[in-house]
Amino acid sequence: MDFALNNDKAAGPAAAVDRLIDAEQARFAATHPRSAEAWARGRQHFLYGGPSHWMRRWAGGFPVYVEKAEGCHVRDIDGHDYVDFCLGDTGGMCGHAPEAVTRAATEQLRRGTTHMMPTEDSLWVGEELARRFGLPYWTLTTSATDANRGAIRIARMITGRDKVLVFSGCYHGGIDEAHVELHEGRMRMRNMIHPNGVDHARVSTVVQFNDVAALEAALAPGDVACVLMEPLMTNFGMIPVADGFHQAVRAATRRTGTLLVIDETHTISCGPGGYTRLHGLEPDIFVAGKAIAGGIPAGIFGLDEAIAARLWDVVPHVNPRQRQSSHFGIGGTLAGNALTIATMRAVLEEILTPRNYENMIARAGELADAARAVIARHALPWHVTQIGARAEIMFTPVPPRNAAEVAATRRGDLETLLHAFYMNEGILVTPFHTMFLMCPATTPADVARHAGVFERFAAMARAQGVA
Repeated sequence: MDFALNNDKAAGPAAAVDRLIDAEQARFAATHPRSAEAWARGRQHFLYGGPSHWMRRWAGGFPVYVEKAEGCHVRDIDGHDYVDFCLGDTGGMCGHAPEAVTRAATEQLRRGTTHMMPTEDSLWVGEELARRFGLPYWTLTTSATDANRGAIRIARMITGRDKVLVFSGCYHGGIDEAHVELHEGRMRMRNMIHPNGVDHARVSTVVQFNDVAALEAALAPGDVACVLMEPLMTNFGMIPVADGFHQAVRAATRRTGTLLVIDETHTISCGPGGYTRLHGLEPDIFVAGKAIAGGIPAGIFGLDEAIAARLWDVVPHVNPRQRQSSHFGIGGTLAGNALTIATMRAVLEEILTPRNYENMIARAGELADAARAVIARHALPWHVTQIGARAEIMFTPVPPRNAAEVAATRRGDLETLLHAFYMNEGILVTPFHTMFLMCPATTPADVARHAGVFERFAAMARAQGVA
């Protein structure tokens, strides 16, 4: 690509970035006519253009329409091939169309998809979830959002408390209690989410990640039912956890009678048992989703022995003399359906294996090392974080400790430029920030392709004075 564009550095870096974004979006529109036409057609009948309003958030100005996806590659309807490091924002962490999932799904479709009764595969899945993640009792949902809702409801039922504590910058799906952030020391709605009639002062509290003193102060009144957290933050730019923070959280929650819910929907990329098993964490409730069934919608939550016993005191086991057992307010007729169970078994048995994790983490390390080399070569004030099979490029010199530091240093315009440039160069990354995820099919050649594209982007940013 020719970077010798009219340079308007005198107008400032922001104007230069805007000009470059306009150029990349024009290039994208010129080379993706069929996707542009499809997007115009979709806007006639979908509320926000696509089947999900999230699909409008790609930086090209409109999304690509997918013809086929396999492994870590996507081909769009205009005939372009992409190396996919977004992987459905983790939903495709097993890779697109993995053979084991395709086989299991096809076989189960022939035997029936959903009937609100268990299959024998569910016995294996329950035993494997307990073995992997270290909690004995499990429930399946149709998404991690629903799993988090179940965890929160259980926490309220057995503690008698209303509040949920989250960390500023978090994302835990469509959970109203988590749609808050700290701004100048006060709680407000996050990410332009519209208020929805929820009294957040009554049901939510929010502190900065890695801030032990703030956490302890928030828990001290004894009105928080649970802390809902990722082991490290992955939705506002990756924020590593400080030494000793997990131990402090666990000690403070136990001291105040607060349940600890760890949401590993993203951090399950750290290993077969997630970050929790890898680092010996001790959640009361463990949540995961997206990747766990190979792209079939699913979520899971597991309870430790003591929490399960407390729940059974409130909602007893089935009484055989009753025609209908007690209900604790969550669920759905599709939860734990036979298709999900079959694909989940395939994922746990054949795809998310120690060997595949080893390869995925190695590819993430290669991508991170190559990106650091590019940054150093161009003397750019950027950094790269790698944790497990994920890596992130952030346009700040050092990793942030919390969301306030991200907000103070974030270059949203530069992220948009990178995403648009990447799409034109055949690379897909998470569109909300610059996070890369590996799948078992990601190869060194795929990683090398990214290194070349990032080299060209860094050269452009340096030459145009926008870094």
